[in-house]
Amino acid sequence: MNAKTITLKKKSKTKFIVLSIACILAFIFMIRMAFYIPYLVEGSSMAPTLKDSERILVDKAAKYTGGFQRGDIIVIHDEKSGRSFIKRLIGLPGDSIIMKDDQLYINGKKVDEPYLKEHKQEMQALGENLTNDFKAEVPSGKYFVMGDNRLNSVDSRNGMGMPSDEDIIGTESLVFYPFGEMRQAK
Repeated sequence: MNAKTITLKKKSKTKFIVLSIACILAFIFMIRMAFYIPYLVEGSSMAPTLKDSERILVDKAAKYTGGFQRGDIIVIHDEKSGRSFIKRLIGLPGDSIIMKDDQLYINGKKVDEPYLKEHKQEMQALGENLTNDFKAEVPSGKYFVMGDNRLNSVDSRNGMGMPSDEDIIGTESLVFYPFGEMRQAK
């Protein structure tokens, strides 16, 4: 073998490796985008957990890999308005929900909402409740959702209705922008 043949084989091998790596990275990117989509937070209905203009990654796979859990932050597409909303999943199909004196009860059991602690303390200092009293029954195939900013949120209590599985795009998995505030919101 001469030097020219060895050089051509090395170039071919290098091209093959580079092309293989590029294909693998493109495949990983496509798979990732099939399960995760970026989403822009608009408005203050989820404050202080999520802030206006933050960008989050939404995990679409949660819809297919075990469903949704109470307390998840979910993105919902409203077919009527053509808009999407971010809300907290409070009630699952079949749940009985009662809010009494700023305390949430689901199926008769007291439920802690640690993500509301700061807002509740602010309102208690003013002698007010963060969340008005209400009762709701969640029908089969539906979910009850509320924004964390209970005083400024259109949700299942007041006009949004209760989304179904088909309406839910996925769950929030990561706040990725602004970069200095990257975190997993809970």
